Amino acid sequence: MAERILIVEDEQKISRVLQLELDYEGYETTVAANGKQALEYIEAEDWGLVLLDIMIPELSGLEVLRRVRRQGNETPVILLTARDEVYDKVNGLDLGANDYITKPFQIEELLARIRANLRKTVQSGSSSDETLQAGDLQIDTAAHEVTRSGNMIDLTPREYDLLVCLLENKNRVLTRDQLIEKVWGFDYIGETNVVDVYIRYLRQKVDKGYDKAYIQTIRGVGYSIKEGSQ
Repeated sequence: MAERILIVEDEQKISRVLQLELDYEGYETTVAANGKQALEYIEAEDWGLVLLDIMIPELSGLEVLRRVRRQGNETPVILLTARDEVYDKVNGLDLGANDYITKPFQIEELLARIRANLRKTVQSGSSSDETLQAGDLQIDTAAHEVTRSGNMIDLTPREYDLLVCLLENKNRVLTRDQLIEKVWGFDYIGETNVVDVYIRYLRQKVDKGYDKAYIQTIRGVGYSIKEGSQ
């Protein structure tokens, strides 16, 4: 069965080109021209992925994303934006976007990002339910819940994926490039310091206020979760 992709784009020429290209690649597509319509489509139907333009009428793309994630909907979302500001990218990722691409873009790059995000969804859906753990830090992958000493920790989707990756490789050191490939995708184009930024976010939520710090920096190499770290 073809993956269903919702294209949220108010510029008709762009949405038409995207629809033609994606249909040619074998995807089943629908177009929403504004944020209100997009939200209605997302709430009413199941989608493999959403291409979401930030600058759309009715509700902005970021507001649509915020509402969707608040409802617990984890459908992969790739933001489309003409803006090249770091703030917009970080804000979108913090709200739960899985990826972003800045206009103008090459269709080949967008298709690669779509494939990478759909592949992650298949992989996560096929994995067996389990608990990842390091001491009193636990992730219930079935419930998508993170706790430490029984206290619930609220993470963004990207923070969650990064923590899962570190715990799946507990006591192993992962380089920034390895983390980018595993969490952001092998075709991620951007600065490697995005890893440092999200490690800092994780430390604030996972380690701050506790005697034991699990997330460790291995100078000149990368990061690791060490179960026996202090």
